[in-house]
Amino acid sequence: MRIAVLLAAAFLLPPGLAAQDTLQGGVRIGITYTPGRRAALAVARIGAGAAVDGADAIIQRDLDQSDRFDLVRAPVQDRRDTTAAAVLARVAGSRAADVLVVVEPMGGRTVVTAWDVARNTVLHRQELADVELPAGRRRVHAAADAIAGAATGQPGTAATQILFVRAGGLMRVDADGQGRAEVRAAGNPALSPAWAPDGRRIAYTAFVRSGQPIVLQDLASGRRTIVPTTETALNITPAFAPDGRRLAFARGTEAGTDIYLSEVSGLEAGPPQRLTVGRFADNLSPAWSHDGTRIAFISTRARTPQLYVMAADGTGQEVLARFDYGATGTTSAPSWSPDGQFIAFHREVDGAPQLFVVDVATRAVRQLTGSGRNEDPAWAPDSRHLVFVSSRTGTRELWVLDLETGRLRQLTAVGGARLPAWSPRLSAEGTPE
Repeated sequence: MRIAVLLAAAFLLPPGLAAQDTLQGGVRIGITYTPGRRAALAVARIGAGAAVDGADAIIQRDLDQSDRFDLVRAPVQDRRDTTAAAVLARVAGSRAADVLVVVEPMGGRTVVTAWDVARNTVLHRQELADVELPAGRRRVHAAADAIAGAATGQPGTAATQILFVRAGGLMRVDADGQGRAEVRAAGNPALSPAWAPDGRRIAYTAFVRSGQPIVLQDLASGRRTIVPTTETALNITPAFAPDGRRLAFARGTEAGTDIYLSEVSGLEAGPPQRLTVGRFADNLSPAWSHDGTRIAFISTRARTPQLYVMAADGTGQEVLARFDYGATGTTSAPSWSPDGQFIAFHREVDGAPQLFVVDVATRAVRQLTGSGRNEDPAWAPDSRHLVFVSSRTGTRELWVLDLETGRLRQLTAVGGARLPAWSPRLSAEGTPE
């Protein structure tokens, strides 16, 4: 019976998905946002060509989706004849934008330049080689992130990817919803994908003939290994520590489910050590703190699943966000923000999962969504955006929520998306910055 319950939790099979006809309904619950002036940003394309056109569109979308700018139209009269200096002069004269980004061909390359308009200074300039799409998309994403960082002090998250599960297989997609591709896994179904901090490796649960082991896989080569001793029982919800040298996961048997820790190096893993003692309770879904000293997890030791936290060696286990009797139901899927301030999770409210965050320091809990079914949150590297699963359009898709403004955007339109995991920032070559 316990294995059946654990399998249901792993597959996240909720009853009746209710379609939603509103995009913003309930989303601003608990979000404190004081309207203020964001920098106005314009993107201008000079010259012609598929590479320039594609880079222009991607940069504009990336900077819009960073939620740090108000995009405005650049006052360009003739795109073919206008020079960057002329565009800058027009923008400065009209006061149309605070930041101007110009994308232009130059010497066989695509050059991207961002100006602080008022100061007439260059914030960022980058020459992009081989940006023919789709091969050069990542280079353009990285350029957009660099511009966001130069203008605001906070790099964007365009040069990232999101892993998710669909139809039992693994998929990955760029943070703008483009470039979707299959990741060939060791078995089907595959569950609970997790990124290593190096951006090169992933971990997941594979359902194979011999059992449900935790698999470590190199994304580039596809090479795989199995974490020792996970060939038996049900092993789920792997999570890499921020140093990339430790992997926590949950193992379920008829006696209960407990969290284990394995030392990892590349695709090699040591024998797991047990961190919790279930005694006919379930402890699962480990999530690491930003400094690798603590682990948040879900436990049913008090019967109803609640959010707990412990030291990375298993000591000091305590409740972090208690079950709210009479108001909310079970708690699931914790995700610790990269800056260490919040833990996101979903919790049943009136029979449907909704997103919450708890402030780790104050333990104050805020509800983020209130309409439809919203579950399985995962943080972007900026600790500002969450990707999650929602059925608000009638099918389970990935959505992105900006916690500062409450802005929502749909990331996928594939149907049946589940269990997202957001990568670290990746460089133009696909490795971490």
